[in-house]
Amino acid sequence: MIIVKTREEIELMRASALIVSKTLGELAKAIKPGVTTLQLDKIAEECVRDHGAIPGFLGLYDFPNTLCMSPNSQVVHGIPNGTPLKEGDIISIDCGALKDGFYGDHAYTFAVGEIDPETEKLLKITKESLYVGIKEFKANNRVGDVGYAIQKYCEDHGYGVVRELVGHGLGKKMHEDPEMPNYGKRGRGKKFVEGMVVAIEPMINMGTHRIKQHRDGWTITTLDNKPSAHFEHDVALIDGKPELLSTFAYIYEALGIESDEEDEFRQKALVL
Repeated sequence: MIIVKTREEIELMRASALIVSKTLGELAKAIKPGVTTLQLDKIAEECVRDHGAIPGFLGLYDFPNTLCMSPNSQVVHGIPNGTPLKEGDIISIDCGALKDGFYGDHAYTFAVGEIDPETEKLLKITKESLYVGIKEFKANNRVGDVGYAIQKYCEDHGYGVVRELVGHGLGKKMHEDPEMPNYGKRGRGKKFVEGMVVAIEPMINMGTHRIKQHRDGWTITTLDNKPSAHFEHDVALIDGKPELLSTFAYIYEALGIESDEEDEFRQKALVL
């Protein structure tokens, strides 16, 4: 069942989402060769708590940490550890925060130093596919419209679209209806309604779409061990159009990147 949010609840969710955004921005400053994912996890937990929130993943389904940290061929749900990041790695970071009863949840794949052009293109296309999907989250469309748009965009570039892992509704629970696959057929699935909030999150592989789960019960990697990228935004349906609740602006500020990619999905300008 889709749980529709009031405007007041959506603003509470925006506040939670922006705590995650700010946390990812702090992590962007710290990511470099030699740093461990456990060190980054500590930074994230402190940042979330400093903003009056609770880490959304810590203890959720018994997950042991604040962040899901997934380098290189890991798709999602990687557990932070003491292995240092290396020049040329990529690291997908998924973070959640719970404040005032509502969750924020979004993700970004970072380059560690200089990465090879092929991997850089994977990150670029995956992030572009996120916005391609968000454009389809509008009145009278359905879940399949978002999934189809993401799938076509990524497969047209020769990439594998993960099937087993999907986006989701978001609210007082981390995972609500509807599921939001990154593949599908136009006109299929649940219809979007005013006040919905979803997490749209393409998980895209350089090679095969197939994945494998490891014995720790969490870590998921690509079957061919090629790199995977993951980008995620929280989006509300307001006045029939997609409204971003999360932002990559704090990341871009930390990395010195200029971008207007989010402007069309925001009714009010984001002031940092």
